[in-house]
Amino acid sequence: MRIGIVCYASLGGSGIVATELARHLVARGHEVHLLSSDIPFRLQSDPAGIILHRVETPSYPLFHEPQYLLSLATLIVQVVRERRLDIVHAHYAVPHATAAWLAREILTVRHDVEPPRIITTLHGTDITLIGSDPSYTEAVSFSIDHSDAVTAVSHSLRESTCTAMPVHTDVRVIYNFLDCAQFDRRFDPELRRQLSPGGEDEALIVHMSNFRPVKRLDAVMEIFRRIRQHTKARLVLAGDGPDAVHVPFWADAYGLRDELTVLPPQQSVVPLLSVADLFLLPSLQESFGLAALEAMACEVPVVVSRVGGLPEVVEHDVTGFLHPPEDLVSMAASAVAILKDPERRRRMGQAARRAVVARFCAGDIVPQYEALYRELAG
Repeated sequence: MRIGIVCYASLGGSGIVATELARHLVARGHEVHLLSSDIPFRLQSDPAGIILHRVETPSYPLFHEPQYLLSLATLIVQVVRERRLDIVHAHYAVPHATAAWLAREILTVRHDVEPPRIITTLHGTDITLIGSDPSYTEAVSFSIDHSDAVTAVSHSLRESTCTAMPVHTDVRVIYNFLDCAQFDRRFDPELRRQLSPGGEDEALIVHMSNFRPVKRLDAVMEIFRRIRQHTKARLVLAGDGPDAVHVPFWADAYGLRDELTVLPPQQSVVPLLSVADLFLLPSLQESFGLAALEAMACEVPVVVSRVGGLPEVVEHDVTGFLHPPEDLVSMAASAVAILKDPERRRRMGQAARRAVVARFCAGDIVPQYEALYRELAG
């Protein structure tokens, strides 16, 4: 099939999942076109046979801001005409599904090519933040209802969508996924020594995200401060985003600058996760929790918030720990308990890996998207 995938190029989970879906679809013999404002972060080193189309958004004095929606809709029209796409798969309702609908309307009126079928995958903030804003609700719900099929990355997100928005279409759940052959624990002693120079008795705790307020880096620092009161540990923050500028101030406020390492976004996260003892994700909201899933695949126990889709990914006291987002004391206590018991930590890490392999591997999830494509394309 000929498939167009529309996504953001940012560090967030939606862009990562869209990129990995494109990779696996190409490997399964499909022609895949990826439309984005830039090369997605994890595709920069290896396009993997994917045909890339960059959205060019010129600035005009008439407009106060670049018109990304119009530029994207026009690009979709152009790619459909040139390559006769069967499917346009929009990751994020607004503006991507909106642009896909507009492109289909243009093609329908022009009568020069068969319009593609539109699939919209909801990833979270397009519903929980943008969709809940009265300024956008009608546009988001319209874009969802006028898609030919809609998927959500968790049952929690599906329920939030159907409860919070005036949508009438069926929303199917297709979980996020990993390449389980790629995501496996590969311990590198030298990298461990570099990141944890304090020796084997120093625990290494990792947090990876796009450093937005919803990820709560301040809570990560507070949990780590409490951990440090009970055991020797270091914290590694990997990523970038609007809250990155606050990290030095929080580190100084908590007296943790000497125990903190800040790394840029990682093209490959497996080496870092493979040397970690624990992964922290105390988010205010997570529609799925892809970063936690990546850690679990590398046999790293996780301490996360009991919000959104995370309870569908993490089993409390089996593959990690789930606590209310406001209960940082319990998060720290669970972290200390697992860090002080290496054998329990090993068992929990292995259980986490088994859970990922059983439910979230590409070999199980990608065929679900393929089946949906074929159902729509006839």
